[in-house]
Amino acid sequence: MNLHQLRFVREAVRQNFNLTDAAKALFTSQPGVSKAIIELEDELGVDIFRRHGKRIRGLTEPGRMILNSIELIMQEIDDLKRIGKEYAAQDAGSLTIAASHTQARYFLPKIIPAFMQKYPKVRLSLLQRKVEDIAEMVLLDQANLAVVTASVPEIEGLVTLPCHQWEYHLVVKPDHPLNDSRMLTLDEIAKYPLITYDRVFHGRNRIESVFEQRNIKADILLEVIDADVIKTYVELGLGVGIIVGTAFDVERDKNLRSIPVGHLFGTGRSSILIRKNAYLRSYIYAFIEMISPNLNRKLVEKALAGEGSDYEL
Repeated sequence: MNLHQLRFVREAVRQNFNLTDAAKALFTSQPGVSKAIIELEDELGVDIFRRHGKRIRGLTEPGRMILNSIELIMQEIDDLKRIGKEYAAQDAGSLTIAASHTQARYFLPKIIPAFMQKYPKVRLSLLQRKVEDIAEMVLLDQANLAVVTASVPEIEGLVTLPCHQWEYHLVVKPDHPLNDSRMLTLDEIAKYPLITYDRVFHGRNRIESVFEQRNIKADILLEVIDADVIKTYVELGLGVGIIVGTAFDVERDKNLRSIPVGHLFGTGRSSILIRKNAYLRSYIYAFIEMISPNLNRKLVEKALAGEGSDYEL
């Protein structure tokens, strides 16, 4: 049994049981088609077609069942060819990225335009989600990869690659007194109402613990879920904001000033999440390297295969 025999049977039915037309459609000879069908019937031990003399007139009862199976097999073959063709065209296809708010709003806009210019045939989809939902999306193959601000604990079935580091920043109005300090202290910051992330944000605990370790009372006026809202209320003069530095855009935030305070609240690193043993198209490796030049294809392939974890930023 071979694929040619299956194709001949299917085409004979499509050509209204005319083997000459079936042979023409498949660019072969009529005797070759007839011989292949007879050999398949001999192998299966049943007649697929009803015959009148040398002509076939229709399908037998088992022939109809065999045709159904052939159609399923050929559909699978067509799907395999489609997948192969799609993956062979490494400059075309789709890329779905799941991202947390800060990454989708501030970091990825620096990457995506350049990627789309380099790979215009790739259909890119960006899905902004909560961090707790993002890992599941990658595990379920609903996204090719994810980019998150927070470092995430090790998750079974996922590879976590560091992509860029960040530090906390204060956000103040241009005329705020804290702009005049060369090296800010916690005592200076604690003099003002603070606007920072809600407790659902992983970094909020770090901010509070820094104050607690120094026995300094922090006056947290507002707790919000993203940096845009923090900056809005800072701009209104309600207090001093504490945000992830990535979320400050010099061009967009012209009415505010950003002061690095990594020496007080520390630094963090954003991560890329990929499903273990995932097949990545060449342009996906290129996208990852555009995010972090150190994450070249060789290193990522090594990580996906579960070999090593020495990933340096």
